[in-house]
Parts: sequence; C-alpha cells; structure tokens
Amino acid sequence: MYKSTYAGQELDDATQYYEVEYQGLGKRSRDEVRKAAKRISEYPEAWSVELGDVRKCILHKFPYKLLYSVEKNHIFIIAVAHQHRRPDYWIDRSET
Repeated sequence: MYKSTYAGQELDDATQYYEVEYQGLGKRSRDEVRKAAKRISEYPEAWSVELGDVRKCILHKFPYKLLYSVEKNHIFIIAVAHQHRRPDYWIDRSET
C-alpha cells in the first residue's frame, strides 16, 4: 500500500488537530486510519466507488474517508479527506 504525499500530510494535519482538541484523540484518529487501511488491503473491492476508479472507505469514528485506487500490484491512497469540507478537492490527484 502506498499513499500520496498529500494524503500523508492530510493524515498528519488531522492527527495534530485532534491531539490539540483532546490529548490522545490524535493517536486514536491515526489508529482508525490504520485499521481502515488494513481493511482496504484485505478487501480492496469491498467499498463503493467515489468517482471513476477511485473508491472510498469511510472511517467509523471520525468524519474522514480514505480515497484510494486499486492498482495492478498495490493500493494507492489518494487522500485522507474530511467528509464535509471541499468534497471534490482531490479529483486532480486521481488523474496523475
């Protein structure tokens, strides 16, 4: 599994935000993303299509979704996107 530089930064930003809000919450948010990534790696076709070849896995406890594509030999996480902010900002990333 690979993730874009942008997705890594989004994960770091969300983790930092939640940690400032409540000590330990940042770690819990990062753990939730790891669990989702593990589920994706085990069952990559299980989640619905967001757009084109991009699928979405919605987190259970935080308002984020992992947007990813299934490539020939790996899974590529395009974005760690907040579900209620700028919904389509990541689309240009999926074309590269």
